[in-house]
Amino acid sequence: MANFNKIINRRGTGSLKWDVADNELPMWVADMDFPTAPCIKEAVLKKAKSGVFGYQIVPDEWYEAIINWWRTRHGLTIEKDWLCFTTGVVPAITSCVKRLTSVGDNVVVLTPVYNIFFNSIENSGRHVLGCPLCYDGEGYSIDFSDLESKISHPNSTFLIFCNPHNPVGKVWSKQEIERIGQLCKQYGVTVLSDEIHCDLTEPSVSYVPFASVSDVCKEISVTAISASKAFSTAGLQSAAVFVANEHLRNKVVRGLNSDEVAEPNSFACEATIAAFNEGGEWLDGLREHIAENRKLVDRFLLQHLPKLKLIKQDATYLLWIDVSKVTDDAASLCDFLREQTGLYVNSGNQYRGNGRHFIRLNVACPRQTLNDGLKRLKNGIKLFQKR
Repeated sequence: MANFNKIINRRGTGSLKWDVADNELPMWVADMDFPTAPCIKEAVLKKAKSGVFGYQIVPDEWYEAIINWWRTRHGLTIEKDWLCFTTGVVPAITSCVKRLTSVGDNVVVLTPVYNIFFNSIENSGRHVLGCPLCYDGEGYSIDFSDLESKISHPNSTFLIFCNPHNPVGKVWSKQEIERIGQLCKQYGVTVLSDEIHCDLTEPSVSYVPFASVSDVCKEISVTAISASKAFSTAGLQSAAVFVANEHLRNKVVRGLNSDEVAEPNSFACEATIAAFNEGGEWLDGLREHIAENRKLVDRFLLQHLPKLKLIKQDATYLLWIDVSKVTDDAASLCDFLREQTGLYVNSGNQYRGNGRHFIRLNVACPRQTLNDGLKRLKNGIKLFQKR
């Protein structure tokens, strides 16, 4: 079994996450502090030892690994023809926004949501049309009346759906997804479902692939997937999209190729094949470790920081913590925490919606690191309240 409590020193390695001052502890970007699964390391080393790094094709084994994983893990049958390699989920989203919408169109998102969605939309000359999720103090739900008003707008042509949802950790139900699909079909809106966090649910929880819910959902959607988040391989630039509808798929594939984000590097396919063919046991251990870290944080907040509340989450390793009883501006709190304690976490402001009342904490780390972060959080909140 993997040892998820082993400390790996990532300082000075060119890591985006760890490019910080010596006294700082980064618990922000969605990057795990664990080595990847041994099977992936072995596959990459085997390729490296060949010493040949020419242009790569996407082998049949890549398609088979993805198809088998989604069938056995998630109960969805994906056909080979539906799949296309891409270098990342974000490049795929940006390409789809550009190819499936027109300049000036509205792209609907459920906020608070992954902030890079906004970049993909606005940098392409489209408009973000936010549909705020309803927050009841415990968790989030969709205001379907508001969603319909946003989707039915004459300029709305596209919905980016985060499934499971980052940053709130929501695993959407079949009923919720089916209703979204019906509304989008009714008003001629195409859905892109970002399912990069799908393998990072709680051990007892399964996610529902958007395309699995109904023929309607399958026919109006593009789904973006990757092993990168669950297996800590973001730097290998490997992802995929699958699209059942042939007409829609042709547009997506043409866009990915035109944008030059449909060709693998020398290690991308090998890593994905190894992850989905051999990484299941490692992933199950990871999910158990993250679940325990989540429980530890919940207990710590209840005991030491009762004004902070960890909301109910069933997915991701990014905890969404309500700080509204301490401040109405999480950005100022996060700046203070970093300056005073060295703890570097995300403010919820950047995710829009009601994010200004939340911080996002990455707990994909060894227990020692997490304990250090929680101590810093405790000290920082006490100092913040004394100002």
